[in-house]
Amino acid sequence: MPEAVSYFFMSWANPYLLFLTAAGTFAGIYVGAIPGLSVTMAVSILISFTFKWHVNEALALIAGIYLGGVYGGARSAILLNIPGAPSAIATALDGYPLAKRGEAGTAIGLTTVMSVLGGFLGIAALAIGAPMLSDLALLFAPRDYLLLAIWGILLVGSLSGESLAKGVFAGALGVLIGMVGLDPMTAEGRFTYGSVQLSAGIPYVAAMIGFFGVAEVLVQLHQLGVTPIKQNVRKIVPAWGLVKKYLPLSARTSAIGVCIGALPGAGGDIAALMAYDHAKRTTKDPSRPFGEGAYEGIVAPETANNAAVPGAYIPMLTLGIPGDAVTAVIIGALYIHGMKPGPMLMIETPHLFWFCVGNLVLANIFLLPMGLSGIRIFAKIVETPKAILLPLILVLSAVGTYAIENNPVHVYWMLGFGLLGYFLKMYGFQVGPVILGIILGPLIDASYRRAMISVADTPLDFLAEFFTSPISAILVAALAFTVLSQSRAWSAFMGRLRGAPAH
Repeated sequence: MPEAVSYFFMSWANPYLLFLTAAGTFAGIYVGAIPGLSVTMAVSILISFTFKWHVNEALALIAGIYLGGVYGGARSAILLNIPGAPSAIATALDGYPLAKRGEAGTAIGLTTVMSVLGGFLGIAALAIGAPMLSDLALLFAPRDYLLLAIWGILLVGSLSGESLAKGVFAGALGVLIGMVGLDPMTAEGRFTYGSVQLSAGIPYVAAMIGFFGVAEVLVQLHQLGVTPIKQNVRKIVPAWGLVKKYLPLSARTSAIGVCIGALPGAGGDIAALMAYDHAKRTTKDPSRPFGEGAYEGIVAPETANNAAVPGAYIPMLTLGIPGDAVTAVIIGALYIHGMKPGPMLMIETPHLFWFCVGNLVLANIFLLPMGLSGIRIFAKIVETPKAILLPLILVLSAVGTYAIENNPVHVYWMLGFGLLGYFLKMYGFQVGPVILGIILGPLIDASYRRAMISVADTPLDFLAEFFTSPISAILVAALAFTVLSQSRAWSAFMGRLRGAPAH
């Protein structure tokens, strides 16, 4: 135990490691805030510079960038309605309406504090319950990941106003877009129509920037004459009463974030989506209606996606399986530095586990002052006249899209998806479910095929598997409840229980 404590505080006592963690956190916040610059890309580029570094130095910098980057996506989501990362898609639903009300300072301050709180709760779960949660993740079969991904698509109904049908349609459209490219098993083209460009698939970052950035610019063209709302950023640090009010919700969504983060391949975007859905279903008296600037709508996803970061470390360190794209890159870095992430890591190099835990705590501490600083400059973006701001957003979106792979074709994709997103918005469809569908599509495809291969000969055998496993049965029940709870019959039933007329 004394050795564990010494490794936990190693970065705290070493000035150089302390600096690397702080620098990584600061850089991560601003990388995450720029649409098109992903945390995965930043960590991938960073790995190439750390080949000759000591493994502790590389891990210290990576931990800061990872935590800071996941948080940073909320800033552009709140101020511009362009999520800096997929995990901030749910944050934009209520964060941007808050900015339109002039409450960007309060929104960013509250998300910062709750993100830090979620990070601490997630780190505590990593330190205490890593073996237990990793064992649970091992129990998930391919069919369970299939159900989890389909559940994510169905949950978009709660992100799409009152219409489950519109949400499912948008999510299914995203899945269809995500299927474009070469079949991962047979290498045959799907929806490519003989095009070499389509063989590599459609870049989801270009789609995300198009659906959110370009589409928002086109929508805002209808409101050029509207005077920009001056943002209230005098009081950035949220009142203790406001934080205390949302502590129970934060604790629940942190648990969601850790559990989803610990599932290989799930990640903070699914965690944020499920946390938002949980908040919408369990909050009886929200500060405002969800989608119109409810504080609960930014607290839930931001707490969950930061809690998912240490959650993703659990399968990485204990099983050698990446929890998300970033931890997949970190596994590569560990192998490069001669480490062996997996079941033997706790036995052969137990110090590495406690060093990672200590680094995440330190990065989370740095996140609070760095997250609460620079907000006044960021808030000026919203107050900029639309005639200046909208062309600037369009240029930045194009530059960010091009910078992903230095490919001009991606810019055309971005513009095309921007037009599609504009028409979807005009007809009452949300674009968030489309992006989530693009992200979850490959997971649905791979999980379905693995589930079919792993069972017996007939379709009935395949269907029987969903009810013979406890985990699968629970997920099937959750799917059924999600569909039922969006029906008019359920609304009428709940209205009778509450003694209120059904809507």
